Amino acid sequence: MYDNDHQSPRDILVITGANGYLGSHLVAQALDAGYRVRATVREDRRGDELREDLTRAGQASLENLEIVLAELDADAGWAGAMEGARFVLHAASPFPASAPAHEDEVIAPARDGAIRVLRAARDAGVERTVMTSSFAAVGYSPKESASYTEADWTDPEGDLQPYIKSKVVAERAAWDFATTNPGFDLVVINPVGIFGPALGPKLSTSVGFVKAMLDGAMKSVPRQHFGVVDVRDTAALHLAALTHPAAAGERFLAVADGPSVSFLDVARMLKESLGERASRVPDLEDSMSSDGSDAATIPLISNAKAKQLLGWVPRPVRETIVATADSLTGLGLLDQ
Repeated sequence: MYDNDHQSPRDILVITGANGYLGSHLVAQALDAGYRVRATVREDRRGDELREDLTRAGQASLENLEIVLAELDADAGWAGAMEGARFVLHAASPFPASAPAHEDEVIAPARDGAIRVLRAARDAGVERTVMTSSFAAVGYSPKESASYTEADWTDPEGDLQPYIKSKVVAERAAWDFATTNPGFDLVVINPVGIFGPALGPKLSTSVGFVKAMLDGAMKSVPRQHFGVVDVRDTAALHLAALTHPAAAGERFLAVADGPSVSFLDVARMLKESLGERASRVPDLEDSMSSDGSDAATIPLISNAKAKQLLGWVPRPVRETIVATADSLTGLGLLDQ
């Protein structure tokens, strides 16, 4: 049933959250792979921004890109977005600009939006849906070992920040939907911290952190370790999961090889690789993590499943961090 070769433009792939940091890379790679991409955005201007970002990044042709309007908190537009589609990449998820007054301001849209997308995909007869979750749904509950695989789950009843809780609640809801809809083919990707080149000026939190380091806006960095994965590799894993038979019903951690890194490690990579361009990057580390807890533990996050089942090959962390900085320079986004 599944074909690992490049797809025909006749194969319509719906990508939600297409104007986001990951979403724009998903669109670019899907177009390169020969898909006819139907990208969902919240408003027209975001579709215009996506086209500008893709053109700036060197996308040769946008002939197979269609942009449609649909929002996670409303039913309107989703049936039309899914019509005739073979696959869906659901990458859209609300991310609060500031701490919400109540956790449901983040959790409800993430959970209900995911189910809204999955239901529309089911009703349209979509062959497979790949959903972007997060390591937040895997490794944010205490355990004896600091080693994590796809078998681990964050406990949604734990003391969690609203965004963290929203990711685990939304993913649990998605798997419940798949279970209660026999034949619905769901795959979930759980990335760690996504870094790598930005295609446009709208920056993710992780890329914004690198910008703050390079701009000298930080005098010290939080004492915290985390996994890193390149945005380009994350997009490639999503596309591999669309068509590989072994991916059906599975979740995959997306993380580069090697141990987790600290913010101080990232700062050192920038200094060692960029020289004078990184002269304002801090070299001091706070004694506590960004959330005030002790951060001595270094998580060991496995990418074995994605590598073994899907043949995924991630880039080295240093290459990813340097590419992040280079894209900020190329886009003219660093303070002079």
